[in-house]
Amino acid sequence: MDSSSSADLSTDLFIIGGGINGVGIARDAAGRGLKVMLAEQADLAAATSSASTKLIHGGLRYLEHFEFRLVRESLIERERLLALAPHIIFPMQFVLPHVPGLRPRWQIRVGLFLYDHLGGRKKLPGSRSASLSRAPFQAGLQAHLKHGFVYSDCWVDDARLVVLNAIDAAERGAAIRTRCRFVSAKRQPGGWSITCRHTDSSAPVSIFARAIVNAAGPWVEQVLEEVPDVNIEAKIRLVKGSHIIVPKLFEGQHAFLLQNPDGRVVFAIPYERQFTLIGTTDVMYEGAPEQARITQAEVLYLCEVVNRYFNRRTTPQDVKWTYAGVRPLLDDEHEDASKVTRDYRLELSTANQQAPLLSVFGGKITTYRGLANSAMQKLLPILGGRKEEWTGTAVLPGGDLPGGNFEAFLHDVKARWPFLTSSTAYRLARAYGTRIECVLDDAREMAKLGEHFGAGLTEAEVSYLRTREWARSAEDILWRRTKLGLHLSNPEAARLTEYLSR
Repeated sequence: MDSSSSADLSTDLFIIGGGINGVGIARDAAGRGLKVMLAEQADLAAATSSASTKLIHGGLRYLEHFEFRLVRESLIERERLLALAPHIIFPMQFVLPHVPGLRPRWQIRVGLFLYDHLGGRKKLPGSRSASLSRAPFQAGLQAHLKHGFVYSDCWVDDARLVVLNAIDAAERGAAIRTRCRFVSAKRQPGGWSITCRHTDSSAPVSIFARAIVNAAGPWVEQVLEEVPDVNIEAKIRLVKGSHIIVPKLFEGQHAFLLQNPDGRVVFAIPYERQFTLIGTTDVMYEGAPEQARITQAEVLYLCEVVNRYFNRRTTPQDVKWTYAGVRPLLDDEHEDASKVTRDYRLELSTANQQAPLLSVFGGKITTYRGLANSAMQKLLPILGGRKEEWTGTAVLPGGDLPGGNFEAFLHDVKARWPFLTSSTAYRLARAYGTRIECVLDDAREMAKLGEHFGAGLTEAEVSYLRTREWARSAEDILWRRTKLGLHLSNPEAARLTEYLSR
């Protein structure tokens, strides 16, 4: 899907970084008629954007830090994104058990009242009190937890959200280059002379761009070090968030928001049918972002949190998978990592109103679309392009479900491809939405989809991911385009690696 060539290396906008902010800006800019090129040093969503807690949410706990503007913007975006991608984003109930001695009931009620009303909620149900002594919420909980509150937010497949934005950007003319590392940039009359290097080639690539967006996430300041004569006021704080995946702790499709005596909260969320996702931690981080890993102390911390609430005891030996990501948060000089703002800041540097460089600091996955629109408002006076905001109503690829009704769509998928198992039909419908046809086509039996690697992953799906979604390695496929790494055996995963190496 990369439409660029070696003879076509001039562009209006060059974007560094294939995380959610980078691809969101690429999509927005391409849809305004600008020529766009995006370079990502690894795979799309290879770092922070695939290491989130998988939520589109306002951030209930941010109300305690008085970040009302951020919460309001996030809640408004939650409603928009639910309509734009109903296949990979869907509502989820969250249960917040009340624990005597922690946040009092009145404080929780006030917080939930604000959460219900700040963002003009229309689609999701409001919050309410709930008994934890009877179904459906008592399953798995310790008996001493009697009372709680229920509110709604949304689940998202974060890595797929990144990929869908990249697909849409490419279909609108953007050149998406993965495994392409930014090296340096110098201002020239009318723009920038940029040097990149593909990871599978030692030869440098030269590009001329009228403007640059630095959306490199945790590497944003490292990028600026390679661009002379650019002074930026904002700084970032690297904060590591880690998660663990354990066997399912409770029945039901609801999630839990668990209070901890240190004042933090931790989510326990149904994950991949058989598991529970637990996270996140907040730890100041000073190492290389690509080397971020969960520590034993973080594993123990998360185990201790859930052990205060659930009957089944969780130990480090129960952990099936872990992931950690480094959040490039806007440095507000707060000493507590969990209280550093999740808001964003855009800084524009120009030379005589030419050769702009826009750097993105902070942000969260929920606000990526609004961030991209704000970025374009800063760049349009210099670059030109259509001024009308459009991304708030244009569905993402596969999101054009009839009536936005996923259950009805899933029913049709099962009827059209009856040979699929129920779990595989659900997974494919969720992952690809209406573009499931690009994977399954007119197949009438499983054998028509080619080699079966396990857990419903077929040669047809792998081919689609390679040709249409920039997947190149088994890791790209098993842990970002899908989460089938949790379901394939080691020999099955090895066979996929062997197949991709041909």
